[in-house]
Amino acid sequence: MARKNKRQFFEEVEVIDAGAKGKGVAKAPDGRVIFLPYAVPGDVVAVQTFKKRKAYFEGKITEVLTPSPKRTTPECEHFGVCGGCKWQNMGYQHQLFYKQREVENNLKRIGKVELPTFIPILGSEQHYFYRNKMEFSFSNNRWLTQDEIDSDRDLGDKNALGFHIPGMWDKILDIKKCHLQEDPSNAIRLAVKHYVVQNGFEFFDTRNQSGLLRTLMLRTSSTGEIMVLLQFFDDDREKRESLLDFLKEEFPQITALQYVVNQKPNDTIYDQEVVCYAGRDHIFEEMEGLKFKINAKSFYQTNSKQAYQLYKITRDFAGLTGNELVYDLYTGTGTIAQFVAKKAKKVVGVEAVPEAIEDAKANAQLNGIDNVTFYAGDMKEVFNKDFINANGKPDVIITDPPRDGMHKDVVEQILNIAPKKVVYVSCNSATQARDLALMDGKYKVTRVQPVDMFPQTHHVENVVLLEKR
Repeated sequence: MARKNKRQFFEEVEVIDAGAKGKGVAKAPDGRVIFLPYAVPGDVVAVQTFKKRKAYFEGKITEVLTPSPKRTTPECEHFGVCGGCKWQNMGYQHQLFYKQREVENNLKRIGKVELPTFIPILGSEQHYFYRNKMEFSFSNNRWLTQDEIDSDRDLGDKNALGFHIPGMWDKILDIKKCHLQEDPSNAIRLAVKHYVVQNGFEFFDTRNQSGLLRTLMLRTSSTGEIMVLLQFFDDDREKRESLLDFLKEEFPQITALQYVVNQKPNDTIYDQEVVCYAGRDHIFEEMEGLKFKINAKSFYQTNSKQAYQLYKITRDFAGLTGNELVYDLYTGTGTIAQFVAKKAKKVVGVEAVPEAIEDAKANAQLNGIDNVTFYAGDMKEVFNKDFINANGKPDVIITDPPRDGMHKDVVEQILNIAPKKVVYVSCNSATQARDLALMDGKYKVTRVQPVDMFPQTHHVENVVLLEKR
């Protein structure tokens, strides 16, 4: 039998905290927690619930009765609908406070290990326009606002180029201006939209899996280079080349102009052929004199300037003297490995994605770094006794796993070889805390430094130094 979700209304509740996934936390009269998107701690609000569970409600704000002093005016006209920057209505210094506290709470409550005094979170100098990669989707079924739905006016075509509405796989919000990537990102997107509408190109129909235009990816670098990748569904050479020629002429500063014809049900390009139409098939990023070659499929930290700060903290925590053998687990394209190589005797990087390792090797050669070695393979399988025997016992391990944290077999292997130091970089302090608890018998946490990579969101990175007891 379906569960009945009776909606309830609460006329006056105070938002007391910021919780999971950036939602505000309030208390219902019966003591249950209410999770509220776009709420700011200190707000007094009227609430309508739409989901009821044993211990909590999920709801939405129907009216802000008394705004919190922590509130600020969002920069973006799409705030509240787009869902991409859910903390734009909270002052940046308050965002940092709640991010730092989340890390502290997770390490204390989940990790339950002895902790040092936390180093204050490192904020980002750029609060907007900090991302170097953006992906936009085409749709012939754009998201309509309630005002548009209620109006009698002709809404014109329903084409959109923008972002998926949260929880709506087939609805795209048409973006007028995005505050996440520097120009000419907005100019390129708007020019593409105008050209294809004027020329009657078909936008993708997700439900029917038909149409010409699928996605637009833009990558920029601190060196001023620009990559544009258009993903098409229909293989229409004439229209494809018409649009690509338009971009080449309109934006001569584009360094790498590429495309993909993808007729799969999903729009991931990692198993697709990327065709270079004009310029190079890559752009370059630079960091402390090192060059990193980035292609359409490469992983690179999406906030370049703050990534540099993150890597400096990682290298500082490692405390290298030039005599150490360093393992860089989950090395990705080997950015951290190469960044610390000049202060180490040798660095060994391991990563599951073969293409990433090919990038890492190419970048090491490009930078003339000869004291790094890279291996591709599943971490829990590659990182074994034979691997240690072949490469030597490390003095320092740097690990930067995905959100799920390290596999228990990887943690066990670290404990078996017991290097002097482990520097643990994480984008999820909850799974990081779980792993710290597993390592507590042999390691003591001696330094903790949160880093804000994504202003206007609840996401936070954290770097922890563990030293052998």
